[in-house]
Amino acid sequence: MRKINSVIFILLLFSSCRHNPIETGDSLSKADIAYIQGLQLLDKGEIIYKFYSEASKKEAGNLFTNKRIATYWMDKRNSQKSQISFAFYPDIQSIDTVYYAGLTYCPYMLVTKKDSTKFKVSVAGSHRQIKAFFEDALRQWKLRQ
Repeated sequence: MRKINSVIFILLLFSSCRHNPIETGDSLSKADIAYIQGLQLLDKGEIIYKFYSEASKKEAGNLFTNKRIATYWMDKRNSQKSQISFAFYPDIQSIDTVYYAGLTYCPYMLVTKKDSTKFKVSVAGSHRQIKAFFEDALRQWKLRQ
């Protein structure tokens, strides 16, 4: 039994899904906002409704605003592996939510754009927090499609 508990602990320890808080545009610092703007994921006057990072905010971010849904992963060791993806609401064909993505992955929304490209927007927290993030993002999309 101890071996099983040790294995589970190690898997959880190395899980890619950290439990940082889900934030709003109001709780992000000016430096965080400027960084996201520098990634071309936030226009002047655009409002971040919710933001989540599974690492540091300079490494990763998942967010939705009054205009778009976006995600980024910045690889410090190899910038060619860095990824920035977003879709303006009218360009989104579908959004599928995945609450259980396996032991080592965060729940995510799979965003499919009208050009058939796809990207994932990950979020972690309690089931209630994740559900609220997903439902709020879906509501924004439906209001603005």
